[in-house]
Amino acid sequence: MTAPAAPFGRVLTAMATAFTPAGELDLDAIVRTATHLVDNGHDGIVVSGTTGESATTTIAEDGQTLSAVKDAVGDRAKVVAGIGTNDTRHTIELAEQAAKLGADGLLLVTPYYNKPSQAGIVNHFQQVVDATDVPVMLYDVPGRTGTKLAPSTYEAFAGNEKVIAVKDAAGDPTQATFLRSLGYAVYSGDDGLTLGFLAYGACGVVSVLGHAAGKELKAMIEAFLAGDLATAQEINARLVPANNAVMGVANYGATTAKGALQALGVLDNRAVRSPLLALDEDEYAALRAGLAASQLI
Repeated sequence: MTAPAAPFGRVLTAMATAFTPAGELDLDAIVRTATHLVDNGHDGIVVSGTTGESATTTIAEDGQTLSAVKDAVGDRAKVVAGIGTNDTRHTIELAEQAAKLGADGLLLVTPYYNKPSQAGIVNHFQQVVDATDVPVMLYDVPGRTGTKLAPSTYEAFAGNEKVIAVKDAAGDPTQATFLRSLGYAVYSGDDGLTLGFLAYGACGVVSVLGHAAGKELKAMIEAFLAGDLATAQEINARLVPANNAVMGVANYGATTAKGALQALGVLDNRAVRSPLLALDEDEYAALRAGLAASQLI
């Protein structure tokens, strides 16, 4: 099997943004988190994405986070900056800042809440893409944005030398075939579907579970690409309890990612910003049980 090109790496995690117990940015803990990821199977990191609580961080904080992570990982991993918002001008400002700070890529999510038309989305994307020379990964996550990217929107950017990848969190691995036919590198945006996405031609994953299972995800992807489906399936099955614990509960995402990092000793707290609530002790115990069942702690 010829492995599909992976322009931003094969194992990326949408990194949690560490805060102090008072809710301020904790740059030392951010560096520890990034270093932990790269030491454990990652060749890419996404900062200021959904799991990075980008909806509650400022432009300055996003810049501080990107700079700290870039300095921490050097050339050991690609660093992709989440810059998507529901305001085109704000998104362009974030994109320009990320370009100045040396981001290897930009993660550009569908504008949320506004629910623009597909023509509006194309216009938004085009303005952002034109603002810098940094390569872009489009991000389709209709469960959060309220709008799914249409085939025509993907077709509008097919062949654009700067729009090179898609993080697909729309729940249908078969769409990877279509996206690949347009020339995109496809990344699974759903840990539970990653093996299915690989079967349809995806090149890797932008994970949440990777906070705790980077080495395992790397081994699964490498086994699949080497033609060892049995090993890939075995690893995938072993990770199911952990994935259910991280993603299969109501209070999931940044909350469970930080809980996993605390369980691993990377973070000393699991503070998040309102309106999210940190895992309570019962939720934390359930998360630890899922991680233990997958042999991750």
